[in-house]
Amino acid sequence: MKVIKKSFVWFFFFLVSTTSSLANFILLPMDDVSQKNHLKAYGITYWCLDKQYKASWLLNYRGGSFLLPDAPDIRKECQIRGVSFEVISDTEANQILDEISSPSQNMETVVLEKAPKIAVYTPKGKQPWDDAVTMVLKYAEIPYKEVYDEEVLADELLLYDWLHLHHEDFTGQYGKFYGMYRNAPWYIEQKKEAENSAKKLGYAKVSEVKLAVAKKIRDFVIGGGFMFAMCSATDSFDIALSAEGHDICEPMFDGDDSEPNYQSKIDYSKTFAFKDFILDRKPEHYEFSDIDMTEKRRVMMDKDYFTLMEFSAKWDPIPSMLCQNHTQLVKGFMGQTTSFERNLVKSNVLVLGENEINGEARYIHGQKGKGMFTFYGGHDPEDYQHRVGDEPTVLDLHPTSPGFRLILNNVLFPAARKKKQKT
Repeated sequence: MKVIKKSFVWFFFFLVSTTSSLANFILLPMDDVSQKNHLKAYGITYWCLDKQYKASWLLNYRGGSFLLPDAPDIRKECQIRGVSFEVISDTEANQILDEISSPSQNMETVVLEKAPKIAVYTPKGKQPWDDAVTMVLKYAEIPYKEVYDEEVLADELLLYDWLHLHHEDFTGQYGKFYGMYRNAPWYIEQKKEAENSAKKLGYAKVSEVKLAVAKKIRDFVIGGGFMFAMCSATDSFDIALSAEGHDICEPMFDGDDSEPNYQSKIDYSKTFAFKDFILDRKPEHYEFSDIDMTEKRRVMMDKDYFTLMEFSAKWDPIPSMLCQNHTQLVKGFMGQTTSFERNLVKSNVLVLGENEINGEARYIHGQKGKGMFTFYGGHDPEDYQHRVGDEPTVLDLHPTSPGFRLILNNVLFPAARKKKQKT
């Protein structure tokens, strides 16, 4: 009996040592069954890149899994953050890569080169609502820097690879909150702060400084930067660019009348994503234009979903990266700008996610100059109708959120920017 036990012990240690010598990779599975925290898995991958480890994004393999080198500190970090991982041998890794490279498989391996430097355009003072991107970056433990008008106008965007536009109004109309909140203390205070800031920066009106900022962001993208925007930062950005040189603000916003017939002077050639839109002239109406589908859509909350488009991972790796998920059906959610009128999206802009029945685009992507942009409709993927003053979402309750995964796809996307695209 002692001999059998001794033999078993030696065999066990031999098996462990042999397995360890062959276990050269860590796989972060991203399918709906194996991964218990999809959001923090992005943070692990970013952490590895920041530590100069190599990483690969396995497009369409088990929900867009990540392949990392096997190292004790990576295992430890996964365990600390609660991220599911599998230790695989060199042979198993090669088998996976061979399967992915097969012409019959809609999969691709994308090498991630470096951790992108991330900036979030957000006001210095905390607003009475939360921002989904800032929230998920903190949850995934991905570092970022906050910038606002002063930093953008000082050309500090040159220090970053990726920029997120916080819930923002680039038209100078204070989010069109006038109708409901013009007497609210926070609205009065924010308006005053914005006006003082504009004067400090040398501008007579808030609309003028916001246009200057929008043009700096435009130049950042044209020069090769990556820009991601959600909710009202999407359409208000394009509207500001299209209305350059024309006053579209009513007196309660900037102290003087808007320019007569300004709609006829809108220049759609200056926009990133939208065309032929009609601006909303009513100051008390919580809308910027007819781009947004919030009031036009007819769908119940329990039936509100949008579908992610399927692209060829080998021939279209960029949209494939942006659509990586463990499901193609994503829960809808609302915002000031919930979704985009499909017919008002430019033909050279890719629709990545849509509700075809409603004729709405939810998630779009395009190229501008040497850079790229992504617009994502809605405010918070796990808060269906977020209102001013609502409590922020607790992401510990939504660690596998498909809607938040789309945000993190964009965060990690610039890490692969030097990879040559197939032609």
